[in-house]
Amino acid sequence: MNTLVAVAIAPFGVGDELAPEVAEVVRVIRESGLPNRTYSMFTEIEGPWDEVMQVVKDATFVLAEKGIRTEVVLKADIRPGHTGTMDKKVERVDQILGA
Repeated sequence: MNTLVAVAIAPFGVGDELAPEVAEVVRVIRESGLPNRTYSMFTEIEGPWDEVMQVVKDATFVLAEKGIRTEVVLKADIRPGHTGTMDKKVERVDQILGA
């Protein structure tokens, strides 16, 4: 079942600069092989439900296993019979806007 998630995995209690910890999370996501895209506040991941959720778990636990308190915010779009929705959704809006 194709799943598109927007996920923010953030460490708590490690100071003001979080880029090193966030980079560890993003590395796990990028190395998963699933389509993904990182923005300033969320990373999108697309693929089969079980694979996407495993990546979210692995990315979360890369911090939690170091004893870092970790918050996960996740939004999921499960759309049977569709793939490539990470790009297609944006393309449709761009077409409407004439971009």
